[in-house]
Amino acid sequence: MLCSRGINAAPEQKHIPCCGPVTPAGERLAATLDSMNVESLWLAGLLVNWETGEPDKSAGYAGTGNHSHCSAFAAAAAKRMGVYLLRPPEHGQLLLANAQADWLASDAGAQAGWTSVADMREAQRLANQGYLVLALYQNPDRHVPGHIAIVRPSVKSAAVLQENGPEMIQAGEHNYTKISARVGFEHHPGAWPDGIRYYAHEIK
Repeated sequence: MLCSRGINAAPEQKHIPCCGPVTPAGERLAATLDSMNVESLWLAGLLVNWETGEPDKSAGYAGTGNHSHCSAFAAAAAKRMGVYLLRPPEHGQLLLANAQADWLASDAGAQAGWTSVADMREAQRLANQGYLVLALYQNPDRHVPGHIAIVRPSVKSAAVLQENGPEMIQAGEHNYTKISARVGFEHHPGAWPDGIRYYAHEIK
């Protein structure tokens, strides 16, 4: 398989997509993600409404407002697509990504339709097919935030995937419509590449 060749692939093969084409369902997923305007909403340093990303002084968690909102954005995107991901009021925004990691790995996550994804190649392939795919890192110190992002459809070679990981959209210390997993998780030591877990959910 081409993806198994990694960065040692022949030059003519380095540009062959490793994870399949972006299907019409993948294009609809990308359009929905882009429409959420993440680079202007769910901004770090503000208290926000988890669902809209707008500033909200009644957002419902204690603190100085220096938190980032990766987990709120992921939950809001999932809700927009008709998928449940652990969110307020079942869990507050503070340390929500770590709680989402526990929930996704539990029977509750499986019963809600989430399945574990084997690796980043499969994560990118499923996103290209229009599945909602999460990339997440659970901090070993449960008092320190983890991180969660959404894998977005992208056609990339095996070499690029191996070096940088899947393409993502995320809120965080900085918000990005498009960013690689390697860069998106760089502020979380121990995350890239082996600490990131992937989960997928079909969008109907």
